[in-house]
Amino acid sequence: MSERARWYVVHTYSGYENKVKANLEKTVENRNLESLLLDIQVPMEEVIEEKDGKQKVSLKKKFPGYVLVRMFMTDESWYVVRNTRGVTGFVGPGSKPVPLTDEEVESMGISESAIEIDLEVGESVEVISGPLKGFVAIIQEINLEKHKMKALIDMFGRETLAELDFNQVEKLV
Repeated sequence: MSERARWYVVHTYSGYENKVKANLEKTVENRNLESLLLDIQVPMEEVIEEKDGKQKVSLKKKFPGYVLVRMFMTDESWYVVRNTRGVTGFVGPGSKPVPLTDEEVESMGISESAIEIDLEVGESVEVISGPLKGFVAIIQEINLEKHKMKALIDMFGRETLAELDFNQVEKLV
């Protein structure tokens, strides 16, 4: 096993990126491979579209047809990713996947550094980006490895559990 987990690019059928991400996450959970496959991302970017004279912000995939996986490359992790429905292969020559360099990872805007967060369960945060922007959420669970949290959002008089990235929220002062 290599000394540290690296980012690999996985090629998928177009439109299957989120399905591949979900299938991989389920497989990782079912086979207890959390120590091998650490992070699976479909990088998104906000795009402002104009429709009928109105501006609308929507999320678009940065790299359609690709999913980024941070993993330790072993025979088992290679096999699991390669045989996930919707995956056509790793990006790299032949059957040898090539990890992204640190520079490539940085230029793609994927943050790999350990995030220091000053948040705890029960605290209120404001959602500052994404479809739930402007809502206030109460943290229920924090997942440091995945850089995500589960939080309750009061939406239309109902509390809804949402999964949010750390960079989507700001602590309320």
